[in-house]
Amino acid sequence: MRVAPMSDIRITAVDSPRDLNAFIAFPYELHRRDPLWVPPLRRDVKAMLVPKHNPFFEHAEARYFLARRDDRVVGRIAAIENRGHNEFHEDRVGFFGFFECIDDRTVANALFDAASTWLAERKLDVLRGPASFSTNDEVGLLVDGFDTPPTLMMPHNPRYYVDLIEGSGFTKAKDLLTYQSTPENSRLDGPFLARLIKGTDLLAKRYHITVRPIEPKRFDEELVVIKELYNQAWERNWGFVPMTDHEIDHVAAQLKQIMIPELVLFVYAHDKPIGFSVALPDLNVALKTNPSGRMFPGILKILWAARNIHRLRILMLGTLPEWRNKGIDALMYRHIWERGMAKGMNWGEAGWILEDNTLMNNALERIGFVVYKRHRLYDRPV
Repeated sequence: MRVAPMSDIRITAVDSPRDLNAFIAFPYELHRRDPLWVPPLRRDVKAMLVPKHNPFFEHAEARYFLARRDDRVVGRIAAIENRGHNEFHEDRVGFFGFFECIDDRTVANALFDAASTWLAERKLDVLRGPASFSTNDEVGLLVDGFDTPPTLMMPHNPRYYVDLIEGSGFTKAKDLLTYQSTPENSRLDGPFLARLIKGTDLLAKRYHITVRPIEPKRFDEELVVIKELYNQAWERNWGFVPMTDHEIDHVAAQLKQIMIPELVLFVYAHDKPIGFSVALPDLNVALKTNPSGRMFPGILKILWAARNIHRLRILMLGTLPEWRNKGIDALMYRHIWERGMAKGMNWGEAGWILEDNTLMNNALERIGFVVYKRHRLYDRPV
């Protein structure tokens, strides 16, 4: 790890379209030799960062910084004030996100100090991250599981980022666990599968439960149901921030383009919605074919590769609080597995799950999922 003189580093705020382009471009150069890094579409990254395109900024502000050495970009960071988080949790937490850096602790320290200074001016007292922008987006630093590729909307970073962050005075706030089910470790076959089917059939009969997929032709109406359920189902999660109607609309419009309707499921009890799950094809498999991240001609490669995706990520799965610990999660996992296998999906990821969410972690382990990645959120006093 390099430790350079502080005078060697220049930190500047992103104040121009040229700076923003440099902020977006840096990871493509930094990670181009990493065989596991997945380049997002630059167009999508820009849309996320520009306030007029992202409803997150209706309740938040962010400031972007670049680190340069001899006019060459060597790092970047975003300092984030999420008023929605602080109002919901009644605290004064600021966040950092979009952190990318060469293996140089001096550069990392300078970036974290710039973020802390900006947040201190807003009377915030904790710097937490990485979160790009919140727990509703990509969140956490990869600290275990570096030898496998990331799935859609999951962070991936070099191992040395752990040393950069912990060496800058951060301590663990919370770990996030990610599970996988593969043809080799899955218990969803043979006698266990038979017992799962029998048990969930009895559960459905006892509680008058039905499961149905989303109806694309009624997408706007279906979205109303999701809005009713989402904030109630996740509100007790550590770090959770309620999403506004505009934010849910924004995310739904993006996911609608890649969803497989049979894998977006609603659960009803006595004809009333009590939970839902969203499982998506792992579009990272296709994005990997476009290392530049540019739309043209990259989009043609992506569309071609997207035809043969056999990996699935369970992005969301939850029920209303009063329906937890009744086996509804097992029922949803069963339906996702059955419908996913029918679509040729033989590998699945579930997560992330908070390390202390015993109920959900036990449920996944019971049906054969195993932890294969761990991400971490860190705190440091501002």
